[in-house]
Amino acid sequence: MLSIYQLKPRFQDLLRPLVQRLHALGITANQVTIAALVLSLLVAGVIALRVQQTWLFALIPIWMLLRMALNAIDGMLAREFHQQSRLGAYLNELCDVVADSALYLPFALIAGVWPQAVIAVVLLAMISEYAGVLGLMVGSSRRYDGPMGKSDRAFAFGVLAAGVACGWLPASWINAALLLIAALALYTLINRVRQGLNETAA
Repeated sequence: MLSIYQLKPRFQDLLRPLVQRLHALGITANQVTIAALVLSLLVAGVIALRVQQTWLFALIPIWMLLRMALNAIDGMLAREFHQQSRLGAYLNELCDVVADSALYLPFALIAGVWPQAVIAVVLLAMISEYAGVLGLMVGSSRRYDGPMGKSDRAFAFGVLAAGVACGWLPASWINAALLLIAALALYTLINRVRQGLNETAA
């Protein structure tokens, strides 16, 4: 199933010189992971506390792009410079889920947007990532199947946030988009379970 995640190798190639520089400076993968989480919480907190100032939602697409780069950087530091660890594996999964949830939840504070729809997306995103990790428990790989994986959600919420910041999206459109994201996240959950089982059987 097509997913933005499939573009990751090319993105990593662009980041490799920066990764090498960070390693030379003594920056570790776990430090990058934690920094990305802290900055995500700060961005989400600023927006939630000033939700009436809708232009602040422009921070989300900007930060989503930067965070995607940081996520790629921490993985490259871990793999290419032998920084992989059990703690790093926990941090990588847990920090992503917490950061994603924090960045999605401010949408629930927009007037006219259904909080239930936002919460549904948050829960389905969490469960679909859990389903991806469970692949390792049944003898398959960590599943990143789409169509609404982490990178796809980042893109979708970045577009929504840009629309909110520019005043282009009425609440009814946001609600419709959230329902679509939730439906695709549910399909992603099912797809990850199915693909994990198929890989194990093979």
